[in-house]
Formats: sequence, structure tokens, C-alpha cells
Amino acid sequence: MSSLSSLDISLFAAYVVMLVAVAFWVSREKAGHEKNTQDYFLAGNSLPWWAIGASLIAANISAEQIIGMSGSGYAIGLAIASYEWMAAITLIIVGKYFLPIFLKHRIYTMPQFLQQRFGHEVRMTLAIFWLGVYVFVNLTSILWLGALAINTITGIDMTVGLVFLALLSLTYSLYGGLKAVAYTDIIQVVVLVAGGLLLTYITLGMLGNGGIISGFTTLLDKAPEKFDMILAPEHEHYMSLPGLSVLVGGMWIMNLSYWGFNQYIIQRTLAAKNLKEAQKGIVFAAFLKLLMPIIVVLPGIVAFVLHPGLEPADKAYPMLLGMMPEGIKGFVFAALVAAIVSSLGSMANSISTIFTMDIYTHYRQGRTDRHYLRVGRTVSVVAMLLAVICAQPLLGQLDQAFQYIQEFTGFFTPGIVVLFLLGMFWKQTTSKGAMTAALGSFVISLLLWKFAPGLPFIDRVGVVFICCLFGAMLVSKLDRNAQARGQNLLDGVQFSTSGSYNVATLAVTAILAALYITWW
Repeated sequence: MSSLSSLDISLFAAYVVMLVAVAFWVSREKAGHEKNTQDYFLAGNSLPWWAIGASLIAANISAEQIIGMSGSGYAIGLAIASYEWMAAITLIIVGKYFLPIFLKHRIYTMPQFLQQRFGHEVRMTLAIFWLGVYVFVNLTSILWLGALAINTITGIDMTVGLVFLALLSLTYSLYGGLKAVAYTDIIQVVVLVAGGLLLTYITLGMLGNGGIISGFTTLLDKAPEKFDMILAPEHEHYMSLPGLSVLVGGMWIMNLSYWGFNQYIIQRTLAAKNLKEAQKGIVFAAFLKLLMPIIVVLPGIVAFVLHPGLEPADKAYPMLLGMMPEGIKGFVFAALVAAIVSSLGSMANSISTIFTMDIYTHYRQGRTDRHYLRVGRTVSVVAMLLAVICAQPLLGQLDQAFQYIQEFTGFFTPGIVVLFLLGMFWKQTTSKGAMTAALGSFVISLLLWKFAPGLPFIDRVGVVFICCLFGAMLVSKLDRNAQARGQNLLDGVQFSTSGSYNVATLAVTAILAALYITWW
């Protein structure tokens, strides 16, 4: 490892050993109890709020967030932080309006919920879609950006980095399932936040001769354009973040899809002890999201001042990490790898959950839990292998991988949000209406992408959402011979929240308002 000292390597190795040891310790079963599908895929519905909140952030903050958003911070500036800050209020919405419905019906997966509401055809269509996106977009991007970071910092070959990350994530997550992932995520988040804040503190000190306040002042003086939260139409990156549309347009659709209907994320809340614990975990995660731009965006702006002209922009964070003192570099490197492997483990578990519970069990019913667990673990390994093979061809030529992920998923997320929102809150929605939204999203997005190339992708997401919404409602109304399934899904669901939840909502909203007013 060319740029890591013996002390750095020792710290990192100790972290890896501790992570694996904790994973196996929390995965052990009580005497006489054999692990079943509920234990493996939903942690036995035993997760407390602090594990849920930490795991939500650990699953979310991965290579695509740290490396990708730092790269976007380098190229665009603080405006990219809208993805983080708006996610905080989105989490509050998810906790109040979506979780009560999901937990009331005790679902394992998002496709399972769609079957309860719309039937088998919708469930299978979306299950196959999500598997494709998770393997060939999310899993590959996390592996590629993680290997890029390791290559930049240590000089290790990209292929070796890809294989190392894949093996490490499988080592600690394959046996224990979601429980191992969620409880080790507590350690991951502590290391991630501490390491990220330490890197920001040290790099700001480099700009300010040891003082972070003077360093931040220097940053404002030398790169004031990087602190525009709302980009003007003439800005070179307006296509990525189109002005006020970020606050009132398609980004809401992206966030609702990611935090509310994404198996990879929502699976943690489905494994909660109860609704109250799930909502407390959501609030905890929302406050952590407010902190994230300090860790994932601000370092990119610092890198822009320290080393302008860096290509590709995604090398900004690894470059800063390479400037850390001995010992601290090993700790921050461990924090970066913590973010990567926690997301990889989470993604692999979600892929195995969807394949096993939504697809395999339909064709192979009545098998033992041991059989389904073996299938789930096999799927995790196969998915990781596919991602390792496909990472270089899919992502090797990109400058900002985070923007690639957002733009690609933007083809599908409008329809997903429509079919879930209508499925939950408009009882007249039929399965044909749902399929219209799901399939129409890609078709309309493709047409706009081809014939309206000047339309920013966030605006495109908003336009497609409106088209899919009215399309699904129209088809449902015209589908007179079909009886909408699951019309009583809201029966018995309570949307009332505790006083502390309402206070947290006001606090998050006030903080966000202050941030946007300050950096308008």
C-alpha cells in the first residue's frame, strides 16, 4: 500500500477484524433456535430505533455518496447538498404516512405490497425491474467508486479493489443477513461520521492555517460560486440542478422513491419492533442527514480550492484522504471502507430478499426455511459477482458517477412513485392503471430524453410524474370491468404521531429553511 503507513494499515486491519467479529457475534442464534427467513431477511422484527436510524444512514452513505457527492461538490458546489437536506424532510413524510401502512400489513418487500394491492403481474414486473437496477446500477456503482478510492489512495489495482470489497461485504453479511448488517451499521456510522468530520476539520485547517473558521472564510472568499444553492439558468451545471425545480419539482419524486419505496432502504424499517420504534429511527436518520453535507459535499469544495483542475472530479475525496497525517489517514480510510461495505452488504441482502421472497417462493412453494436461506445466500454471491464483472464496462468512463445514477433511475422513479401513492391513497386504482404508470414512466422519459434534450432531468422527472399520474387515473377509470384490489389497505391504519415526532418535524423544517435562506 504505497501511501498508507504501517500504522494506517494496522488500524484498518483491526477495524476489518472487529467488523467481522461483531457481525458473527450478533448473528448467533439462541440454543435450539434455527435461523428462519424472518430472521435472515427482517432481523426477526427486532430492530430498535437506534439500529434502524444508523442502518438507514449507513446503507445510504456509500461510495456513490461520499466519493460521488464530493466529486459533485468539487464540480458544482453546495447546491448538490439539496439531495441530502431534502431527504431529511422526505424521511419525516415517510415515517408519518407510509410506514403505518407497510407495518400494518407486515410485508417483507415492496413487491409483496404491490401484490396485495394490485396482483401478481405488477409484483413480478417490479421485482424483476428492481433486481436489474440494484445489480447493474447500484451495486456496480458502489463497487466501482469504492475501488476507485482504494486505487487512488493505495495504488492497488482496480480489479483487486473490486474483489476485496465484494469479499469483505459478503464475509460479514452473508451468514447473519439483515441483523448482521443492521447492528454492524451502528459501528459503521460512528466510524463514518467521526472519520468524515475529522477529514473536513483537517482540510479546512489547511486552508486557514490551523483554524476551521478562518479556513471556511477562505473557502467563501476563493470559491463563492460554489455556495450558490439555487443555480441560475446560465450556470454550467443547471442541467443537473435546475434552479427552483430542485425545491418544488422532480427532486421530491426522486426522494420519495428512494426513501419510501426502495427495498434497499425501507427494509430496515420493516424489521422494526413496532411502528413507534420505526418512526423514532426515521427521525434519528433525518437529523443525521442534515449533517451529511459537511462530510460528503464540503470536502469536495475544499478540494476545488486546494487542487483546481482535478480530473475526474470523483477523485476529490480520495485525493484529500491521501493528504491526511499518519494514523488519521488509516482511520478515515476505514471510515470510507465502512461506508462502502455497509451499503454493499445492505444491497446484497435486499437483492436476495426480493429474489427469494417475491420470485423464487412463487415457483417453489412449500420448501423449508433452510432451503430458502440457501437460495438467498447464493443469490447474494451471484449478484456480487455480476457487479464485479460489469463495474468497469458500465462506469469506467464517467466523470461524476453520482449524476449518472440519478439520471438513470430518473427514467423509472416517476412511475414507481405514482403506482405506490395511488395504490395507498386512491382506492379506485386498478392493476392496469398501475402498469400504465410503471411502463409509461420509461417510455415517456425516453421520448423526452430523445426529443427534448435541453430539458433538465429533474424537470423531466416532474413532467413524467404528472403524465403517469393522470395516465394511471384515466386507465383505472376506464377499466370498468376490473375491481381494484386491496381497497381496504387503509382500514385500521393510524397516521397520528407522537408529540416528539411533531416537534422533530418542526425542527427539521426550521433548520432547512434557515439553510436555504442563508445560501440562497
